[in-house]
Amino acid sequence: MILKFLRLVKIVRVTLRYGIDEIAISGLKIPRTAKLVETLLFWRDLSAPRGERLRKALEDLGPIFVKFGQVLSTRRDLMPPDIADELSKLQDRVPSFDPDLAIAQIKKSLGAHPDELFASFERIPVASASIAQVHFATLKDGREVAVKVLRPGMKETIDQDVALMHVAAGWLETLWTDGKRLKPREVVGEFDKYLHDELDLMREAANGSQLRRNFLDSDLLLVPEMHWDFCSSSVIVMERMKGIPISQTERLREAGVDMSKLSRDGVTIFFTQIFRDGFFHADMHPGNILVSTDPATFGRYIALDFGIVGTLNDFDKDYLSQNFLAFFRRDYKRVAEAHIESGWAPKDTRVDELEAAVRACCEPIFDRPLKDISFGQILLRLFQTSRRFNVEVQPQLVLLQKTLLNIEGLGRQLDPDLDLWKTAKPYLERWMNEQVGWRGLLDKLKAEAPRYSSIFPQLPRLAHQALTRAGESNNQSEVLTALLIEQRRTNNLLRIVVYFGGGLFAGILVAQFLMHFYFID
Repeated sequence: MILKFLRLVKIVRVTLRYGIDEIAISGLKIPRTAKLVETLLFWRDLSAPRGERLRKALEDLGPIFVKFGQVLSTRRDLMPPDIADELSKLQDRVPSFDPDLAIAQIKKSLGAHPDELFASFERIPVASASIAQVHFATLKDGREVAVKVLRPGMKETIDQDVALMHVAAGWLETLWTDGKRLKPREVVGEFDKYLHDELDLMREAANGSQLRRNFLDSDLLLVPEMHWDFCSSSVIVMERMKGIPISQTERLREAGVDMSKLSRDGVTIFFTQIFRDGFFHADMHPGNILVSTDPATFGRYIALDFGIVGTLNDFDKDYLSQNFLAFFRRDYKRVAEAHIESGWAPKDTRVDELEAAVRACCEPIFDRPLKDISFGQILLRLFQTSRRFNVEVQPQLVLLQKTLLNIEGLGRQLDPDLDLWKTAKPYLERWMNEQVGWRGLLDKLKAEAPRYSSIFPQLPRLAHQALTRAGESNNQSEVLTALLIEQRRTNNLLRIVVYFGGGLFAGILVAQFLMHFYFID
């Protein structure tokens, strides 16, 4: 309790020092309170922009608040642009913890000292962040690995700080004029889940394993292999990856990497994750991406740190593809209809009003060359416009928008002439064809065939059971009547089953033959 009180005192002190109270109370429902606080604290220098002051305050409050600021920077549908831009500059600058603590954590989690588990173990960490730090090691069979160790005491620290955030969020929602729209309790709840997910390193290992499996046959992306015998919730061991950080563009050029191809490959990888897999790495900032310089895999991307991933179902992918295609065709009515059909905009929303708002927001974008148009900015503008119509922005799409902005910034840093539309369009069109064309129909019939084959033989037995239940609940005359009716229904049903089953089976055979013939040619 004393520690929590001291932590609260520090938060208040930092808040007053950087004038964060001035940012918050400027929107209070009682304007006199803002004037009173401003008068009492007249000695403060608040000349710096509010976004910069908020960023510095979060950095002073420590790694948990830094991560909270990073999460807030992705919620551009809620945050003012100047604050979101400043918070996006937040980086994990956390000193490494004592190697003896890391060794103790490994021993506790894996049941043996690192000297017993590995042929060699480097005590000095190579990377340190707010949640964990990384040491290099060598397995006894000679394979080089990276050992990621959870920072000790993180759960208690997170629980304390997040509890205080929940209290502050409640106050904001009650006192601030914009409190309900900004949904501070939901944002803190989302952050709470996100942090506790990161505390389980087995979840990260599973995410990395899934991404590796998705790109196992790809010549674009490398993902480290997880060594499951050395993985636990607080320690994971993965293949050591060697390459040049993607932010070091001069080193990449000196190594002979084709920067234009590298930028196109990055966009291709992203859209493959979205429209093929529906599973994407959602923390692809430059610190998590290397470029391989190994002759066997030269120029391929290397993905690291899989604590944050996003998933999209077919509904989400259909929504995205329809919106992106409609945007680039300037079909704003279709954009409005897609929002209402998806249920994210209220059913009573007028299509023409939403269409006009989207047009006013996005039409100025198209005054620029197509290669200069930002997908991420389009999605951001869409979110901001949707706010007026009470559209619920889905968490998976917020992650997507954040990742898309990262990919775009990275791609254009590597190649300023990158045309994202030219790279992305084939994926959007292919997805639409797979969903509404003959290929999509054949794929769905093929996927459902095992289910149909198990249902059809059961139909006579199910009909007999229905007749038996009817006989138990009715008298004899009613049973006879029901029996005649049910017999007719059963005969019709069996006739339909035979025709449909035979047609389905024949259709699948024809589809298999055509696909086989197509691929042979």
